[in-house]
Amino acid sequence: MDKPWSGVIMERIIPAGGPSPRGHYSPAVHAGDFVYVSGQGPIDPATDQLAEGDVEFQTRLTLANIRRILEAAGVGITDVVKCSVFLRDISDFAKVNRVYAEFFGEHKPARTTVESKFHQAEMLVEIDCVAYKPHHQPSFSGVLD
Repeated sequence: MDKPWSGVIMERIIPAGGPSPRGHYSPAVHAGDFVYVSGQGPIDPATDQLAEGDVEFQTRLTLANIRRILEAAGVGITDVVKCSVFLRDISDFAKVNRVYAEFFGEHKPARTTVESKFHQAEMLVEIDCVAYKPHHQPSFSGVLD
């Protein structure tokens, strides 16, 4: 008896003009009602190279890369429901948090922040995220606390 295929249909998201993946992965995938953005770093899309600078500069560039990927997937920053932030030095948390707050404004997705080691010593931050993109809009329009 043939078993019906039960795999998840996954659409790869590869934004034009964005940094190229550094390994065997997609910059983002749309699966079901969610868009999963792979970990992004401070890669200058013009040169496709790591852009060195302080942690605030690298965080702004990383978040700009995430915005570009989200837009290519048809979602925006207000659709982000979860972020994971990886810092080379956890003492940079306050600086990164200020840039993160500027980027997201009043939108406050769930977040995890951890200290991490990177392959390139000059890299200070990496961020991934998950955005919600329903196939149909829910009828509920209130706020849940």
